[in-house]
Amino acid sequence: MPILKKTVVQDFRNIALQELEFSPNLNCISGNNGEGKTNLLDAIHYMSMTKSAFPAPDRFNFRYGSSGFSIGSTYRMESGLDSHFSIKVSEGGKRLVRDDKPVQRISSHIGTLPVVMVSPADISLVSESGEERRRFANAVLSQMDREYLAAIQGYNRLLAQRNKMLKEPSPDWDLIQVFDERMAASADPVFLGRRRLAEDLLPVIRKYYGIISGGTEDVSVEYSSDLSRDALVSILRRHRERDAALGFTTAGLQRDDFHFLMDGHPIRRAGSQGQQKSFLVALKFAQYEIMRQSYGFFPTLLLDDVFDKLDYKRISNLISMVAGSSFGQIFITDTSRERLSGIVDAVTDDRAYFNASGGEFQRI
Repeated sequence: MPILKKTVVQDFRNIALQELEFSPNLNCISGNNGEGKTNLLDAIHYMSMTKSAFPAPDRFNFRYGSSGFSIGSTYRMESGLDSHFSIKVSEGGKRLVRDDKPVQRISSHIGTLPVVMVSPADISLVSESGEERRRFANAVLSQMDREYLAAIQGYNRLLAQRNKMLKEPSPDWDLIQVFDERMAASADPVFLGRRRLAEDLLPVIRKYYGIISGGTEDVSVEYSSDLSRDALVSILRRHRERDAALGFTTAGLQRDDFHFLMDGHPIRRAGSQGQQKSFLVALKFAQYEIMRQSYGFFPTLLLDDVFDKLDYKRISNLISMVAGSSFGQIFITDTSRERLSGIVDAVTDDRAYFNASGGEFQRI
């Protein structure tokens, strides 16, 4: 499995310039809010996914006063050899290099350094629209399945062109029919991938939810899609009049959703804050396990402020679980060094501690 040995981060959010070496097991980063803990984890995520874990334009990641940022990372790969990756991002775009050779298609890098990030922002998966849950599914499946990544990219390109045509005073329906057929070809692997993901997630979420919470609630995941009822070409044909009136495509994969339930009710209404947080952590750990099974090795696990809204018992259950032999390299942040070390030191000696202050990190 790829192990992050060293990273150099420059002008990424509040990190001016930082070079760090990490433990191959557990890396604990403590510091007050706003000191840069999340930014460091997001820089690791960016190197893996070539984008932030948070939905925002790249320029939002530029340190104040800078015109771009760069990240360079050395990984010990499955072969046992080191490989160096670097990415430079500016207003003009991004450039990715591996071992001094430019990566021509950035999408081909996705899945090379698999990563799972758990953060307080995950609450949007419960509280916000289906767009957040589709983004989650895309992030999971794109890392494991290049066919899925190509299909969702192709579908979204065709959807944008179809919407543009629908805004014309007199849409060319013959041309739109051609687009519909091409969209259908891209839609099938996406629909099948998302349906399979929901099926695979369910038993693993239930397992981890029980471990973390010790609760008896029945949690579940249900996938809904227009394509579960009919072929996309037929669906789009039936909605043409409505699409033309509204100026955009009203049916298709962009309406898919994943419903998170507790005892048969939406968890955003039926679950307490602690139950919701336990579910979200279980969801991300289920993602982690599914990716591990797909790759045959452990993804990097980034746990950002996961102790928020969890009681001590749930925290202890969580740390005992991730510090075991069934997990790989882990990065975990918390505002309290004492709380972090008090739990971590009791379960493993193989760890490194860092303190964050003003975008600077010191190993302690």
